[in-house]
Amino acid sequence: MDDLDRKLIELLQINGRASNASIARDVGVSEGTVRRRLRRLIQDGTIRVIGVPDPHKMGLNTVALVGIQTDLDKIDSVAATLAQLPQVQYVSLTTGSYDIFIWVAMSSSEELGNFLRQKVGAAEGIRRTETFVHLDIVKKGYGIPV
Repeated sequence: MDDLDRKLIELLQINGRASNASIARDVGVSEGTVRRRLRRLIQDGTIRVIGVPDPHKMGLNTVALVGIQTDLDKIDSVAATLAQLPQVQYVSLTTGSYDIFIWVAMSSSEELGNFLRQKVGAAEGIRRTETFVHLDIVKKGYGIPV
């Protein structure tokens, strides 16, 4: 990855729908160069171009991060089980007080409570959970420094 690849990624993080022509103008190369570079970055898995819905605009007004402690020999199987649940948007194995964090979005706090009791609580190997309900999101970014 070189400086041009980094600049292309940076521009797509600002506007994922930018045309190859406008990106080419911004970085001072041909549209063909941008097209080839982007195709390579997508094919090798460096970037994915996706639509990311806003949970609140989708009627999912209760968003939470759930910290999960598991039996040590069950971390991978618990993570795999939780990753299969459609309500779970993000699963991360972590260090520190929690073995796993999941990010979920629900229509209501009642739905979140049912989900935690019936789905998360039913997963074998979970010892303890702690749920952090988002009150407000001050910054929402999907980019990483390039």
